[in-house]
Amino acid sequence: MSSQQPWKSDRWFTSPWNWLPEVREAMAFPAQIRIHDVTLRDGEQQTGVVFRREEKVAIARKLAEAGVHRIEAGMPAVSAEDEAALKDIVELGLPAEIFAFARCMPADVKLARECGVRGIITEIPSSEHFIRNAYGKTLEWAIQASIETTLAAKEAGLYTVFFTIDSTRADLERYMDLVERVATEGHMDALTVADSFGGCTPQALAHVIGKLKARFRQPIEIHCHEDFGLGVANTIAALAAGASVAHVTVSAIGERAGNVPLEDTVMALLCLYGVDTGVRTEKLYELSKLVQELAGVTLPPNRPIVGDWLYRIESGIVAMFHRRAGAIEPLEYIPFRPELVGRPGVEIALGKGSGLANIEEHLERRGLRATAEQANALLALVKQRAVEKKGLLTDAEFDELSREVLGDGRK
Repeated sequence: MSSQQPWKSDRWFTSPWNWLPEVREAMAFPAQIRIHDVTLRDGEQQTGVVFRREEKVAIARKLAEAGVHRIEAGMPAVSAEDEAALKDIVELGLPAEIFAFARCMPADVKLARECGVRGIITEIPSSEHFIRNAYGKTLEWAIQASIETTLAAKEAGLYTVFFTIDSTRADLERYMDLVERVATEGHMDALTVADSFGGCTPQALAHVIGKLKARFRQPIEIHCHEDFGLGVANTIAALAAGASVAHVTVSAIGERAGNVPLEDTVMALLCLYGVDTGVRTEKLYELSKLVQELAGVTLPPNRPIVGDWLYRIESGIVAMFHRRAGAIEPLEYIPFRPELVGRPGVEIALGKGSGLANIEEHLERRGLRATAEQANALLALVKQRAVEKKGLLTDAEFDELSREVLGDGRK
């Protein structure tokens, strides 16, 4: 990445507007941003997803291999199998720090400590309406439970992250008072602001993170959801305001619309903001593939960063860009090189939206030549076949059509 043109490197080409001084001066990214992956806990809460013990271990290995800093490996209180998986992961001695998730109950802390984890994420509802309506409890109950549990975590020698459920729908002053009491009467090594239902905006989160940093000395972590599609934007806004840990899942698996995707967050930070988290981006595609397989989920083919058809080009005009600029400047028509995330390269497809450039590409691949008239005739047949089948053509179908137009004695 050039210090003169950080928006353009040999691996990505994004907007120079991102680097206007007036834009940059509003950001205060911390010196180090840590990625806290919650695939094995919050990700597994996606309806129908079950990770077996050995599968959790396999995912944890891949997360560590990709350079993820912290792995929230599960909630031991859920089941004996989850507890066993957590212990297995701890015993691997991975370079990532292993955390457990716990309710605000000292018994959960005891279980986590017995698993040998480095730290604990302990949760409590923080909006009065949620405490009352969802838990049937009072605000004072939430405060006292948090104080008791965080003190137990401190005594157990665990790095204690106080996770406040539904932070963003709480009254701000009452929310900060709750955190203050836990920080002073209990124990808090870090605070997680949770946009549990994805209902906050980037501007609001940036503002509140600033207020929290001014009031509390502990690091701030950010945990968002994708209900309105703003999870990545909200996470980055919080980091730009000084939060230092981002909670993510692989490929956004998680309850309802899912959690914030690891891939999008890390790549946006690197390519759009110039913030290198240290995650090995070339491992992202294979990591996503593993999680999809073990979770039994399928991503949309045009999913950002890791979608299988992201760089499968049907459009005739983009195929033309590929043929003209591909060898000279491949980043003219794609924002980042496929190898940056370990994904397959650009592929020219054949379909209704194809143009002559698509036909030329496939003919050249086969060592075939066609006159302009033949190429146009072949294109018309490709489009017709695509409409008939409502999809892309296979290689065999193109071979059939090319024989029809060029004859059997082609070469």
